[in-house]
Amino acid sequence: MAVENQDTHEYISHIGESRQYWRDIILGVNDGLVSIFLLVAGVVGGGLDAGQVLLTAIAGSLAGAVSMAAGEYLATKSQDQILEAELTLERSHIIHFKDQELDQLRGFFTDMEIKEDDMDGVMAGFIDNDKALLNAMAALEFGVIESERRSPYMAMAASGLLFLVGSMPSVIPFMVLDDTGTALAWASVFSLSGLFVVGVIKARVANSHWVKSGLENMAIAGVGGVIAWAIGSVIGEALV
Repeated sequence: MAVENQDTHEYISHIGESRQYWRDIILGVNDGLVSIFLLVAGVVGGGLDAGQVLLTAIAGSLAGAVSMAAGEYLATKSQDQILEAELTLERSHIIHFKDQELDQLRGFFTDMEIKEDDMDGVMAGFIDNDKALLNAMAALEFGVIESERRSPYMAMAASGLLFLVGSMPSVIPFMVLDDTGTALAWASVFSLSGLFVVGVIKARVANSHWVKSGLENMAIAGVGGVIAWAIGSVIGEALV
């Protein structure tokens, strides 16, 4: 008796509505982990005591969070305003130069390797439907898909708040420990562990190798921390 073949592939869902904010999520927490760790490594190397390092780390965390939040808000809002201006112009083109827009759309479909025999059928859906034509041109000419557009407020919150979260592994040890060497050692463990986790999460979302991604994230900050400590030490000795 023949056994019916079955598809054994598992259906994997897409990330969904959070997809457009993963850049802000990864960038915010990763930047907080790396930059504040390098900051404390540098000032510990320069000879600052635990209280001074803590003050520096807190100031750096707050400054970095505000900078990240403001930068993402302004960049996202500016990009959205530019896209809106382009879409307004595109609406005018569709009203006054519709034949040219249809020809341009046909060219996009040709580049997508739609067969010429099928082209008239594909184009038929756009000839008398200006809204469909605008949506198609927005996606193919400007790369704008409504569900992928980012809110400036969400981008601001994700970047700023997650920068603060990422800075905590380098701040907390100096809150509870007086010895800067011990505090820096714990900050290194916490920060590098956090970076490994971020690398793993990033790899899981991107369906790539999680161990490689985690170790890569750790290595960059680890090397940077050694360099920051060495530079701080040299500058600290020079200023004595």
